[in-house]
Amino acid sequence: MNLDRIDDAPDILMEFLEYHSTVRGHSDKTIMAYYTDLKILFRYLKIRRHIVPSNTPFNEIDITDVDIDFIKSIKIEELYRYQSFSPESVNSSNTLAAASRCRRTSSVKSFFNYIVNKRHLIDKNITQELDMPKRPASLPKYLEENECERLLTACEGKFEYRDYAILMLFISCGLRISELCSLNLTDVAEDHVRVIGKGNKERIVFFADGCREAIDDYLAVRDNGKINEKDRNALFISSVNRRITPRGVEQMVEKKLLMAGLDASRYSPHKLRHTAATLMLKNGVDTRALQEVLGHSNLNTTQIYTHLDNASLHEAAMANPIGRMKKKDIE
Repeated sequence: MNLDRIDDAPDILMEFLEYHSTVRGHSDKTIMAYYTDLKILFRYLKIRRHIVPSNTPFNEIDITDVDIDFIKSIKIEELYRYQSFSPESVNSSNTLAAASRCRRTSSVKSFFNYIVNKRHLIDKNITQELDMPKRPASLPKYLEENECERLLTACEGKFEYRDYAILMLFISCGLRISELCSLNLTDVAEDHVRVIGKGNKERIVFFADGCREAIDDYLAVRDNGKINEKDRNALFISSVNRRITPRGVEQMVEKKLLMAGLDASRYSPHKLRHTAATLMLKNGVDTRALQEVLGHSNLNTTQIYTHLDNASLHEAAMANPIGRMKKKDIE
């Protein structure tokens, strides 16, 4: 993320963003979430404290003068109110969804952790006492095994082998869409792929014979001669001979879901990742192994699927029935 383009943030916020970008290596999406959440916090506090006129357009509230004294004055009750504050209208009763409130709270906690423990600018971290909003318990949507087969059989046409390999990696290995799009030819080994996940963390994800065959079939028809020079090492290539984009993958998945007679509004590449996780767990895989497979930094994230215990990374890949399936078996 080009932080030089941000010209409406106070110095302390810019330092925080630079720390997470350069030192922690967080993604642009994470950095932008921090920036947005904290910008809203500072503007909200200025409105709440009557530092600016109440009729000031929210997006025009200047926060460049926010300094450490301002931050020291923040009270925990203000942070609780901020959790559900909607900037759409200062006088609105609109509130945020639980997921947004949780993300917003995480941003504030991370910011205070930085100024207390990294910069030592204030003595007490009041966010240690700030509770995370409760999120309603719900299991992620996923495809049943027979629905996976229907989706895979929907691969046909000019990009049949590419699309089949992409879907197999999603359903068999549980990759994120960004991870799949960034795969290079050199990341593929005999029984695994090298994946660069969130925060540039590298991990190894194993796959079974069916997935290996799908990749080999695709590579056999991959037209190397037409690929754009800078994208020659990309594993998956788009119709315009460049590295495939997340949007391109989303459109392909939506099309295949419709062709398979499945509800495209209910599923997405990320739901296919959920499908892989659920199929592994249904077949006896341990949550800690699955945590490594999915690249979750926190086991709590993995435990939305189940609370099982006892397996290994390689067994996780072998346990997924879709990963063992050969193309000829479902035609």
